[in-house]
Amino acid sequence: MLALGMQPEETATAPKRIKELEVMVADVIVETPDTSTLVFFTGNDRLDYKAGHFLTIDPHQFEALDRFTSFLEHLKGKAEPPRAYSMCSAPHERYLAVTVKEERFVPGLTKYPPLLSPLLVKRTVRGMGLVVTGFTGPYTLPPDITSKTDHIVHICAGSGSVPNLSILKFALDHHPTLRHTFIYSNKTWSDVIFRDTLADLSARHPDRLKVVHTLTREENASVFGPSMRKGRLDQALLSEMIPDPTAPMVYLCGPGISKWDREAAKEAGIAPQPRFIESVLANLRAIGVPDSRIKRESYG
Repeated sequence: MLALGMQPEETATAPKRIKELEVMVADVIVETPDTSTLVFFTGNDRLDYKAGHFLTIDPHQFEALDRFTSFLEHLKGKAEPPRAYSMCSAPHERYLAVTVKEERFVPGLTKYPPLLSPLLVKRTVRGMGLVVTGFTGPYTLPPDITSKTDHIVHICAGSGSVPNLSILKFALDHHPTLRHTFIYSNKTWSDVIFRDTLADLSARHPDRLKVVHTLTREENASVFGPSMRKGRLDQALLSEMIPDPTAPMVYLCGPGISKWDREAAKEAGIAPQPRFIESVLANLRAIGVPDSRIKRESYG
């Protein structure tokens, strides 16, 4: 999900379907201590978007943020832009929902304190009205996906699972010949977004969906098993999950090198350190997955 201001791998031209929608918050689902799903009532049974699309929310509409927005605009010398958030809902579902992970200010790692995500995650309540703009983004399934492959490999970290969940739900419902492998990296089991949803989908589609979690900082040994691995998502696991590297289409979403990372590295005279996206891309290429078979979206 473009839940942390994700940057698509390519610039999408704005289609005619992009428009402002007045929505009401119908429900707030706490996914993890720092992540919430906002379910919107739109008044429409069907909305024209694709699985994997995102919408945007303008911070200027929130009175509670006025002083913070003004301060950041003064500091930056430019207007604060809308923030992009991927939808976890799928087009065939009768609701619209985004999942937002709260950003944190980390001295030396983030340049500015977060503006919108703390409000959306911690201060959004049922009945609250807001305006969203949707829908767009290149991180979607092509209409002819079944002519390209019968296997989608989802590789996600953190809130990168949001657009992939939308794609997964839509494909399970509309493309019955597609199989899915969902590889999901987090620090601990408590950080895993949609863990119950993914378990339920896996139980309902055992022949079509395999979910594998990788946990980098989990100390509780009892959580590990066949679908739970300890450590980082490495080349060995990718080789195990992708025995034929030229066959599947890979949908990769998670944190990548940001413009702030590049600026800081340039000032220090060093190359920016690879993050999840860059590390996984290197491992995918090492096992022989062609770039043409990889779709990616990063946030930073």
